[in-house]
Amino acid sequence: MTDTQIDRLEQLKRGTVEIYNTEELAAKLAESQRSGKPLRIKLGLDPTSSDIHLGHTVVLRKMRQFQDMGHKAVLIIGDYTARIGDPTGQNTTRPILSGEQIEANAATYLEQAAKILDISEEKFEIRYNSEWLEKMTLMELIQLAAKKTVAQMLQRDSFKSRLEKNIDVYTHEFIYPLMQGYDSVVVKSDIELGGTDQTFNNLVGRDIQRAYNQQPQIVMTMPILVGLDGVEKMSKSKGNYIGVTDKPADMFGKVMSISDDMMENYYTLLTGVSSEEIARLTDPEKAHPKEAKVRLGRIIVEQFYNEATAQLAAAEFEKVFAKGQLPDDMPIVKISPDSISAAKLLLECDLVETGGEGKRMIKQGGVSIDGKKINDPNTEIRPADGMVVQVGKRKFAKLKVR
Repeated sequence: MTDTQIDRLEQLKRGTVEIYNTEELAAKLAESQRSGKPLRIKLGLDPTSSDIHLGHTVVLRKMRQFQDMGHKAVLIIGDYTARIGDPTGQNTTRPILSGEQIEANAATYLEQAAKILDISEEKFEIRYNSEWLEKMTLMELIQLAAKKTVAQMLQRDSFKSRLEKNIDVYTHEFIYPLMQGYDSVVVKSDIELGGTDQTFNNLVGRDIQRAYNQQPQIVMTMPILVGLDGVEKMSKSKGNYIGVTDKPADMFGKVMSISDDMMENYYTLLTGVSSEEIARLTDPEKAHPKEAKVRLGRIIVEQFYNEATAQLAAAEFEKVFAKGQLPDDMPIVKISPDSISAAKLLLECDLVETGGEGKRMIKQGGVSIDGKKINDPNTEIRPADGMVVQVGKRKFAKLKVR
């Protein structure tokens, strides 16, 4: 390998957990350079929710690395496999989504993925696996199922765990990894990316490609990003996520809320800062933790917006949280002058998603109106022009009486 090839291989290895296998990856990269033919880098996303969060971008950023080296990203929207439900990491059968839910979620994915990926025609291809899976005949499905044994499928950790606990494993759940593997055959994947929770599925793809007389794809797994709570993986359902469509101030504020010991992980997986600089920034003897976190927040906001917006978000955070002042850009909410309960007011201001969440925030002491804490969800509030409603540390609204 040339020095350039070695350097590129080292860049691609950064932040990965496993590569199956490194020697094959090096050979594919070298052959691509000799032939001038770009590699096809596959990533599958099932549209099981409407939002992409920073946890998803860990793999998307690796895909962008390959694009920047001249290779082609193949993003597969699993609009068909989502109907089955991936059992990955699940202790129970995942519910099957309706076609309407899947279609609505899928509609937002390209726009969000484009915040990370180069979606120009020569660098990007998007496919929906209903294109081929919906046309699959029963005989073709049986032939696909014949490529793997039941014993091999039961090697999956989640299946083994459920069987040990006498929790049912349904036959249709075996089909999911087979179909994901068949996706690799159809798009002629050279490399498949995924989180560590996708290792089994992606390795099945290697076996399925061999069975269809294709050269097996390289599998590269990335770590699962820990959420804001520092415990669970980042997830919208757990409320510990940073969405790629979050407002800049919210995005910056959420980054500032992570613990100091999470910074190295976030810097490594979510930025292009060098390992040496990360080591300096996360050493409290060489850099103040707050300064390091502010820089991290600015880098992340800039990725999805721009430098000026990132600077403004940082300045706003300093004003609101360090100096205890109100933000300049609070949303204006037009509201009736009639009295309303505190819990309903939060809903009217779109500061909570449900009435239950509003009541919980109030009881936890996380709500204030014009700087005064509200402790009872049933407290009657008479709206007035300029009244400021605050939920938590980052959500504000200013009232305008109709």
